[in-house]
Amino acid sequence: MKNNEVIDHIVNWLKSYAEQSGMKGFVIGVSGGIDSALTSTLCAKTGYPTLCLEMPIKQQENQIDRAQEHIAWLKKNFPNVSGKVINLNRVFSSFSEVTSQEDVSDAAMLSLANSRSRLRMVTLYYYAARHRYLVAGTGNKVEDFGVGFYTKYGDGGVDLSPIADLMKTEVRSLAKAIGVNDAILQAPPTDGLWDDDRNDEDQLGATYEELEWAMGQHQAGKVPKDFVGKNAHIMSVFLTHHNANKHKMNPIPVCEIPDQLL
Repeated sequence: MKNNEVIDHIVNWLKSYAEQSGMKGFVIGVSGGIDSALTSTLCAKTGYPTLCLEMPIKQQENQIDRAQEHIAWLKKNFPNVSGKVINLNRVFSSFSEVTSQEDVSDAAMLSLANSRSRLRMVTLYYYAARHRYLVAGTGNKVEDFGVGFYTKYGDGGVDLSPIADLMKTEVRSLAKAIGVNDAILQAPPTDGLWDDDRNDEDQLGATYEELEWAMGQHQAGKVPKDFVGKNAHIMSVFLTHHNANKHKMNPIPVCEIPDQLL
């Protein structure tokens, strides 16, 4: 991949979209992970005002440190970047108290985890509307179109997706080329929605490299019966997530009314 050319292409695409939409800049949630680090840097390189929001909800300290260091680096190198910390701990705690009602089932815990992402989405759109900014998404290709590893109307609720045509390995390559620091480059990928230190690959059951391979096989029309051993397992993991999350990746179904009934 021609990293510098891809970087220039995305930056120009962002600038063109902002100009045509009549919006004044970008707002991005910065988590301390590589996807948000790359996206925020690409937005910063447009020259448009870029607001980086850190929105901790019972975060691991190392995630907070990485996010703060990245925002500080952006502000040092790009005068159009500003940063803000919006601590959502109290909001989330109040929400969880009135909804959980001592329900500790797996479904309840997952619902609460996804609620963190949705609270962040609400916060991003508050500032987007306030400043006439665009909410820049941080999802990559395997997450957004392969396994659907994002929260519906949470981190999936965005105005535009600068890196959604890049696989995770390509994200890593671009992030290194654009100057993202080593702490972020080497950190295990995580969605930051849990109180413990579980990462994305713990939750998915496969590495991003394995899921990228499976996504390619699936697009080529190959299925689990075409494989044996570890490859069969990886394909099965991919398809389990892909099929379960189609409701996120496909357009919202619309009940069409026949003309004769209108």
